[in-house]
Parts: sequence; structure tokens; C-alpha cells
Amino acid sequence: MQLGLDGKVFVVTAASSGLGLATARELVAEGAQVVLVARRAEVLDGLATELGAATLAADLADPQTPQRAVDLALERFGRVDGALVSVGGPPKGSVLGTTDEQWTQAFASVFLPALRTARAVFGANPAARMGFVLSTSAKAPLPQMAPSNGLRPGLAMLIKQLADEVGPQGGRAFGLMPGLVATDRMTYLYAQTEDPAASRAADEQKIPLRALGEPEQFGKVACFMLSDAAGYVSGSLVAVDGGSLRTI
Repeated sequence: MQLGLDGKVFVVTAASSGLGLATARELVAEGAQVVLVARRAEVLDGLATELGAATLAADLADPQTPQRAVDLALERFGRVDGALVSVGGPPKGSVLGTTDEQWTQAFASVFLPALRTARAVFGANPAARMGFVLSTSAKAPLPQMAPSNGLRPGLAMLIKQLADEVGPQGGRAFGLMPGLVATDRMTYLYAQTEDPAASRAADEQKIPLRALGEPEQFGKVACFMLSDAAGYVSGSLVAVDGGSLRTI
């Protein structure tokens, strides 16, 4: 299958590790150019050499970062064709136990950065394609994750309306819902338990495919969704979760 990514340019956020980095590597392998955005400058320096990427060491929560990333793409590569935007997950909390300040911080770190990136990308190219990394909490609540359960469905509906707005110009928007993926973050969380191997095994037993996902598996799906091969998919949410989501 020809994905039609050769020469295309994408902004990828949270790109120093995990799902963002895996997607960036898949895009480059298919002939695309990438602008990597993350906070860890020392990691980005190495990735710039590995992937031939432009890099921006910045926090996506900074209101200026999305536009700076798009401007860098235009300066370095002369175009921007789309983006994969991933933001940090909000902290755990109950509905009633989460304070106004915590809700506000979660909105500022999860919702607004995604919206600002959409403005910057589609402002530069109305026919761009843009993927938003959400969570299965966009469709089903996760225990003790009230901020995520409150914000992700809102972003999912935002994606749906965004697809309506940019579609007439040829633009596309979609969401990806990863389940449990074996990222560095997950490895760290398991390491905090009394028995990391047992904790992971217990989680895997809850997944129909009986395994955590690998970042590369997510990256391949994201790469396909950003490609010309998925050119008739817009406004959709795609689960990359090994079958864990219990809704349709």
C-alpha cells in the first residue's frame, strides 16, 4: 500500500518518547519530515540527528508553542501538512474531590493545547490532517480519573465539529484512543508497585489480546491515519487498545 507520505511535513508533540516518538519514526520511515516538540532539549538533540528532524524544546501548555512549531515547519521545510498532538494526562481524582484549581489546571494542560495546535495547523494549511491522542476515557470512564473523564469526551466532540469545519477545504481531524501501552511511563508506574511483573500481568489479563500494546503498534496506526491512504476518514475516534474498550 502506498501511503502517500513522501515529502509531507508533520508537527508531532510529546515527541521525545512514547507514542509521539513512535509515530514520528513511522512517519519518517514513510518519507515524511517531522517537527518534534517536547520539553527535553537533550533528548531532542539526539532525535534531530537520528530522524533528520527539526526540533522545538518547549512546553505545549505555553500558548505560543503551537504557532512556534508550525512556523518552524514552514521555515525548515517550507510546508506543514498536519500534526499529531498529544498532551499530558491530568492527575487522578474523584469528581467531588477534585478542586476548582485542579480542574482549571487540567483544562489548561489537556484541552487548550490541543485547540491551539489545531488553530495553528489549520491556519497555515486548511487542507491539513490532524490526529489527537485521547484516551479510552473519551468513551468509557476510567476509575478515579475524573479530570480525564470530564475533558477527553469534550475533546472528542470538538474533533467531530472540527472535522465538519475543515472538511470543505479538504482538511481532516480524528482522534486516537490508546489503551495500556508499554511506554516508559507505564514501566515507571509498574516499578512503583510491590511486584511490577505481577501488576503488569494482572493488567494484561484484562485485555482481550492479553498483552500491553507496544508504542510502535500505535505509531503505525497513527501514521496510517495521517496518510493519504486514510483520506476518507475524518471525525472518527479509533481505539488502539487490544480490544479493551467495552463500548462500540
